[in-house]
Amino acid sequence: MTDIKTISQEINVNPEEIIVDYRLVYHSRQVSLSLLGLASTINDLANRARDHQLKPAEVQGGKFTITNHGTSGSLFASPIINQPQAAILGIGVIEKRVVVIDDATAIRPMVYLSLTFDHRVLDGAISDYFLGQVVESLQNWA
Repeated sequence: MTDIKTISQEINVNPEEIIVDYRLVYHSRQVSLSLLGLASTINDLANRARDHQLKPAEVQGGKFTITNHGTSGSLFASPIINQPQAAILGIGVIEKRVVVIDDATAIRPMVYLSLTFDHRVLDGAISDYFLGQVVESLQNWA
C-alpha cells in the first residue's frame, strides 16, 4: 500500500456508546493518546454524557466511528454510516472460544469486527488493508 490518499487533514475517532436514549460520539483530536489514555477519555465522556453535560464541539465533526455493540451481548452487527463520516467499525462481544494454534487447541478471547465504509470515499482494498491491520494489532497485543 504505497499510494494512500489523504482524505482529511484531521484524524477523528468516534467511539460510540448508546446510553439509554442518548448516543455519545467522541471526536479525538489528540491522536497521541495511548490506549489507556483513550479509554480514560472515553470513560470521562460517557459519564458526562449520562449527566447530559457534553459540549456541542465534543460530538461534532467526525470522519470515523467505532461502535461497541458487544455491550448488549451481540456477536455481530452491520452498523451503518452516519454522514458525513467515511466509515464505522463495529465491535462485538468478546467471548472465549476454542481455536487451533500450531495444530493444538487453545482457548482464546475472540471478537467479531465489522467495517462499513462509503465506497465513494474509500476503496475496498484500502479498507480491507486497514481492517487487517486492526486484526493483526489485536492478535499481537503485547
